[in-house]
Amino acid sequence: MKRKGLAAIAIALSFPATADAFCGFYVGGAGAELFNNATQVVLMRHGTTTVLSMQNNYQGPPSGFALIIPVPVVVKEDQVKTLPREVFAKIDTLGAPRLVEYWEMDPCYVEPPYERDEMVYPSSVAPEDDSGGGGDEDEYHVKIEAKFSVGEYDIVVLSATESTGLDRWLRANKYEIPAGAEPLLRPYVEAGTKFFVAKVDPKKVTFAGGMATLSPLRVSYDSPEFVLPIRLGLANSSGAQDLIVNVLAPSTRYEVANRPSATIPTNLLVKDEVRTRFGEFYAALFDHVLEKVPNAVVTEYSWDSSSCDPCPGPTLDQNDIATLGGDVLASTYTDQSFWGMTLTRLHARYGTEVADDLVFRAVDPIEGGRGTPSADGTMTQGVQKAGTNNFQGRYVILHPWTGAVACESPARGRWGGPPEGGGQKIAVPTANDLAFAPRGKAELGSLVASDVPEIGVLASGDNKLPLPPRKPQGCGCATSGAGAAASLAGASLVMLAIARRRRRRDVA
Repeated sequence: MKRKGLAAIAIALSFPATADAFCGFYVGGAGAELFNNATQVVLMRHGTTTVLSMQNNYQGPPSGFALIIPVPVVVKEDQVKTLPREVFAKIDTLGAPRLVEYWEMDPCYVEPPYERDEMVYPSSVAPEDDSGGGGDEDEYHVKIEAKFSVGEYDIVVLSATESTGLDRWLRANKYEIPAGAEPLLRPYVEAGTKFFVAKVDPKKVTFAGGMATLSPLRVSYDSPEFVLPIRLGLANSSGAQDLIVNVLAPSTRYEVANRPSATIPTNLLVKDEVRTRFGEFYAALFDHVLEKVPNAVVTEYSWDSSSCDPCPGPTLDQNDIATLGGDVLASTYTDQSFWGMTLTRLHARYGTEVADDLVFRAVDPIEGGRGTPSADGTMTQGVQKAGTNNFQGRYVILHPWTGAVACESPARGRWGGPPEGGGQKIAVPTANDLAFAPRGKAELGSLVASDVPEIGVLASGDNKLPLPPRKPQGCGCATSGAGAAASLAGASLVMLAIARRRRRRDVA
């Protein structure tokens, strides 16, 4: 993190990477060529307590892996844990941009009334530190403040008074750090930051096809600043890097304070082909946002972590919250408010122009990416202020009714799930692994079915999807006022039934 905050970007060793953003500074054994190609960061924050959880995949030889993270204080063994990998897949799916589909119901269908039913709503011991290293302190101006092992990680916590000495210490201890790392270490050393070094024992790690499967690592600490360092990752940057930060905080949304902020355009109507090109579509949309707001950190999701609408997967339960840091907060706070966590997903893409680490600030709630299509097939776009965080990146495929309309007063624009026997669900895929999505090939205007004025993108003329007006076909119905009134009443009953059915479906 910036100043005395926690570090959050990787340096891959001596090997160009296409997606090398990460929490920490990676080093490898002598002669190793190593790069980090997938990152997930979760920050839990309450008061001055921060819990950082990191998951990473590595590709390289099974020898001498290590991770270096600047931390504001000396971290003890009871502040470090390894975590199950499954919780990261769960949080990534929950906050990821999502694609949904709606089908227009038969305009002549009248659902029979039924009795009102009751709705059910979901509830939403450490050994002594082995300090020492007097020789290191004299020769390199580096001191070993703590030393312990957790899982497959052998950990030391260092302090240093000279960045050149720290650079030499790492090299002397067989860490082949990238050339040019010392200037990036210097501001952390000058700020009095400690360095958490988690070295990996290759004998405790499973490798498959050159890829190491490492346990996610969690570190907790106390600091008045809520900062995530990213500058260390610039030492080996070969171009743009993607960083996704998930922030969990009690009923609070966070943005980055020292860079521009933007929200992803949401509730866009898209063409059916986006179903098979969702990652490519979303990468193009994201890049357009950065063209409109350069250097922005983009909010992609902010919602209570125990609910979602629609749900692409399970929500976070109390075990997940405890795994990601709730147990730390429980030992510090007695009001239990941390169980009502807001999950905010922030997405940054940056290159070597970064001069500062990411500083976070609490901001007001927002909503967007909700609701069903209106009768003419349009959606409410954009973001609005709200009392509760209900914002998501959501993209919509519409399927207008294509069958016969054989009644006098068809009720158009009633949207819901697929026709009976369609075998599909309203909630479809999420856009994951966005750092690896094809870029520069998708023309966004050809994939959207509605304009996106907030970023200046117009849908191609033949792609727009207004609901086509339809005249009754083959209707032998009476045209009396009574008949029209009866049809209107039937349509009203249908709308009420759809609303009830939709609420039950959302709860389920």
